[in-house]
Amino acid sequence: MSDDDRAAAMAKIRREPSPYRRATVVSIDALTPFMTRIALGGDELEGFEIEAPASSVRLLLPDAESNELVMVTWTGNQFELPDGSRPPIRTFTPRHFDAQRNELTLDIVLHDHGAATDWARRATPGDEVAISGPGRSEELNPDARSHLLVGDESALPAIAQLLEWIPTDRTIEAHIETRGPDARIELPEHPGAKIVWHDAADGAEPGDAMVGALVDTADLADDIWVAGEAAAVQRLRKHLFDDRGRDRSNVTARGYWKKGRSAT
Repeated sequence: MSDDDRAAAMAKIRREPSPYRRATVVSIDALTPFMTRIALGGDELEGFEIEAPASSVRLLLPDAESNELVMVTWTGNQFELPDGSRPPIRTFTPRHFDAQRNELTLDIVLHDHGAATDWARRATPGDEVAISGPGRSEELNPDARSHLLVGDESALPAIAQLLEWIPTDRTIEAHIETRGPDARIELPEHPGAKIVWHDAADGAEPGDAMVGALVDTADLADDIWVAGEAAAVQRLRKHLFDDRGRDRSNVTARGYWKKGRSAT
């Protein structure tokens, strides 16, 4: 098979994502020095729905210099700008959608730099973006009586959703790594939840604290959900599957970003 034939076959396999909906920035609020909450609104968000927790949306950002939003085209394999270049698209967990107001809330972690970080810092009400989704989400195990949630700051929106979606008669233990106490946010209350915050040590690798927390957890829950920096999540997967012999069907592990790569 030629390279062209192979590329054509791959293109046929890939399912086209949800079309993009134009939206504008409605409000901007600093949750912590490291996280900004941005609400998006607009008529094209009519019918948007978050059907399951920890889902994802693609955020199409405007041009960094002109601040102009240029819509993209699905080529059968990827989204492209009119000139054939790759667009500035980032993936986030939507924190909340208000159907009556057609407003979608995103909580964005701020790094030193990156397409989404730079946009979030310069955004003002009225700026235009576009949203595709929601996409991948988590199906909660109806038989699980206990849940273990482990993540870093990038996982906070998803953890907040899981705390809202997991039935109140279940128990939850959540271990969350942040850059320090000032990076913590208020999470939804759950009667069976125990939230443990872990401050990252100076000079430590991303995820060291959350990996250590899971390794130190003696009794694992029925259902385990972990998300955060990709290498740290891989370490968690190895520990759960190789060291603890955990059944893969009861573990969800998501790499949300990668150290050294501009994911936000």
